[in-house]
Amino acid sequence: MSGKIRVVVGKPGLDGHDRGAKVVARALRDAGMEVVYTGLHQTPEQIVETAIQEDADGIGLSVLSGAHMTLFRRLVDLLAERDASDIVVFGGGIIPEADIPELERIGVAKVFGPGATTADIVTWVRAHLGHESQSQPAS
Repeated sequence: MSGKIRVVVGKPGLDGHDRGAKVVARALRDAGMEVVYTGLHQTPEQIVETAIQEDADGIGLSVLSGAHMTLFRRLVDLLAERDASDIVVFGGGIIPEADIPELERIGVAKVFGPGATTADIVTWVRAHLGHESQSQPAS
């Protein structure tokens, strides 16, 4: 294992606006993480398959289409079906504040709103997906 945090950034559904997802993917990469961006119009099944194949620590979804409840729920359910619930799911986009508690209840670890900075996202990902607590102590 390289010790680097591995994140899959996904853009599920029919939404064709991926600038934010690309900015987040670049910020995570610039912070030293391994990042796989799946591209536009991916299904939750494709994103989960990529995360498992890439041995990802986390999946970050960008959703602007209004289908966030359906897409996040399907992704979390698929991870559970594939015995991969240890992959941390987080996301952002245009998600109403009122929907965040339900997303957290179904297993989304963090939702970043439009005001979140890339520094906020990098800091959170390091704290919640980092390997420091899993690494072996030095001899």
